[in-house]
Amino acid sequence: MLAVTQHIIDRGDGARVELFQSRPSAAKNGAILFVHGNQGGLLLGGKEAVDDGSLVRFSSRLGVTAAAVSQPGFGASDGPADFCGPTTQQAIVATLEFLKQQPSVDPERIVLYGNSRGAVASAMVATKVQGLRALILTGGVYDLREAYERSPRGLQQAIQTEAGTTNQAFSDRSALHHSHRVEAETLILHGKYDDRASVDQAERFSKALEQAGVPVTLHTLEGGHRLPRDQVTPILRDFLTRILRPAVTLH
Repeated sequence: MLAVTQHIIDRGDGARVELFQSRPSAAKNGAILFVHGNQGGLLLGGKEAVDDGSLVRFSSRLGVTAAAVSQPGFGASDGPADFCGPTTQQAIVATLEFLKQQPSVDPERIVLYGNSRGAVASAMVATKVQGLRALILTGGVYDLREAYERSPRGLQQAIQTEAGTTNQAFSDRSALHHSHRVEAETLILHGKYDDRASVDQAERFSKALEQAGVPVTLHTLEGGHRLPRDQVTPILRDFLTRILRPAVTLH
């Protein structure tokens, strides 16, 4: 079985960012970075992908480096949490830069994969970072103000506490309004009956990316916020197999 290693890297401002990584022994290949969701208050961070076997499974089956970052306030990453905001995005960017420097990673074949809260932050990172091979988003919101206004009181309080409710706070966390800056091919997966992140958020973001000329595919699945694995697995397998395939050099 592949080993999983833990790394503590600098966010760029002296704060610590925790990263877990599993990589094959093969020559340089692609990489996938997972960004977790809320985790029901457990605050496991990237360790969630270690405990559920995701890192080893993706690394071994695809022959790539698989990594998982802990957002600020989760795992061993320095906080406080800022609800997918600038410091969370900075932590993800720092992790991507760390992966690019790994001998096992082809920097032109890195996939960013955000789930729920992680999708909100990952979508924003994709508006700021060039060179991502692809972006995968599941169960995210891309217009936080609209989501806030329709959210239950508990979620509203979390947003108020971590992010605030200024125009800037919402803009910093709403990729829909920055979709013209996304360059990476994007796969969006969303449950038709998601009660935390309305499916129309995914539909609107997908349409905005398409209008901006970004290759984008949206799958609305028969599920809620937690998507059925039997529906997700074949979609991911086909997408990642194509995306992470080594480029063919013609001589």
